[in-house]
Amino acid sequence: MPLRRCLPVILVAAALVAGCASNSTIAPRYTTDNPDLLRIGGERPSNPDVRTENAGSYCMEINERWNEHGKTPDGQVLWAKDTLRRVVPCQ
Repeated sequence: MPLRRCLPVILVAAALVAGCASNSTIAPRYTTDNPDLLRIGGERPSNPDVRTENAGSYCMEINERWNEHGKTPDGQVLWAKDTLRRVVPCQ
């Protein structure tokens, strides 16, 4: 009697384990068409100068910095550009 109650639960658990075990991992692809956003390996790229853009009724100061954002599976450094923007008075 207890086996009849437990058998459906055991079968569902076995099906879930078998389904998860057969799932293959997707290999990451580290490429981009825009090297101004992401670079792989090498030394840290130089940070561009701070610039100010006129947005009509206000101006934005744009500060871009390259930072390390992890490594590829083969050990190369991933460099990504962080962009900081703040509103400043136009001059």
